[in-house]
Amino acid sequence: MLKIIRQYLFLLCCLFVNGLTAREELEIVTLQYPPYEYNDEGAVKGIAVEIVKEAFRRIKYPIRIEIHPWARAIKKIKMGDADAIFTAFKTPDRELFADYSNEVLLNQVVSLYTLKKSPIQFDGDLTKLARYRFGIIRKVSYGEAFDSALDKGIISFTMISNSGESNFQMLIVGRVDIVVSNRYGARYILTDLGSLNEVKELHPPLQSIPSYIAFSKKRKLTRVRDRFDKALQEMKEEGIYEEIIDNFKM
Repeated sequence: MLKIIRQYLFLLCCLFVNGLTAREELEIVTLQYPPYEYNDEGAVKGIAVEIVKEAFRRIKYPIRIEIHPWARAIKKIKMGDADAIFTAFKTPDRELFADYSNEVLLNQVVSLYTLKKSPIQFDGDLTKLARYRFGIIRKVSYGEAFDSALDKGIISFTMISNSGESNFQMLIVGRVDIVVSNRYGARYILTDLGSLNEVKELHPPLQSIPSYIAFSKKRKLTRVRDRFDKALQEMKEEGIYEEIIDNFKM
């Protein structure tokens, strides 16, 4: 009887060890948002993608990154159908279903963009722009200042799309007057469209906003989040983080 118990305990120990070493692939979701994350002929690339890949490589977790419309990506995290999402701004609503990293993944400068020939000016007061049509991405947060203007109805004329590319295309053909975008993303998209000289950034910027990776609370990945934080912190201390960003600077 004692021999059988020992064999049983040995099998349990083996299963436990194998469970630690043979980790399941984590499903990470994001959106098409160059140069941070984008699909390039079937391969997911970008500044944020390379940072995320390196951090998970360091903690030895296999991952699969998939691009979805942002609303669908958020829903997958909320329902527990995916493990993590990036690059996400932190909002009270999202914190109900997502465990955010403590380390900032990337800071994003969010600004307003319009055609160079447009007389539109901005002094920091969004109420003065209330009559214009804005291009925004579905379910994307643009930071407290702009999100609050939307919630209060200060900004009410909006055209909602699934990508930054669509928004700038609408701006160029005159379907919207202003596009809200992060600075790197705007420059990347406009360069790709061959329209960099047709569009101007309005000053001042709306705000500089930290973005994060966030893990689905339904997947119970707090320990993975903590290990990711440590790896990202080490990357910043070693200079690897800045090297990745510098490689994508435009």
